[in-house]
Amino acid sequence: MANQTGTRTERRARTTRLPKSIEAAVRAAEDKKAADIVVLDLRKASGFTDYFVICSGNNARQIRAISDAIIESLEAHGSRPAHIEGYDRSEWVLVDYFDFVVHIFTPETRMFYGLERLWGNAEHVAVPPVRSADL
Repeated sequence: MANQTGTRTERRARTTRLPKSIEAAVRAAEDKKAADIVVLDLRKASGFTDYFVICSGNNARQIRAISDAIIESLEAHGSRPAHIEGYDRSEWVLVDYFDFVVHIFTPETRMFYGLERLWGNAEHVAVPPVRSADL
């Protein structure tokens, strides 16, 4: 982004309290070493979901492990996905929970589709650090 003087500025992530289900999805992805985890707040930009959780895995096996961990973690909290796409090919797995959608990509596929760029008007939400009470 450029500011009024024309110099580049970094897009700052807004710090907010995320719903527990999204925090659980982020923690499950972190546990499986997901890379570049981003949470987008789409409530002002979209009508079909409130948040995107976007992350990357290095290969199909890791992407499936990340998606499995997220699904298992949220099932333990009483949530089941409404829809899962892409699991067999595992270049882009989409796990839909209605209020939020998890996207797990290979780095190349993530760059190609550029969801962060496509949803550039969405607010980036800072992923909170793990609290000692969560361990």
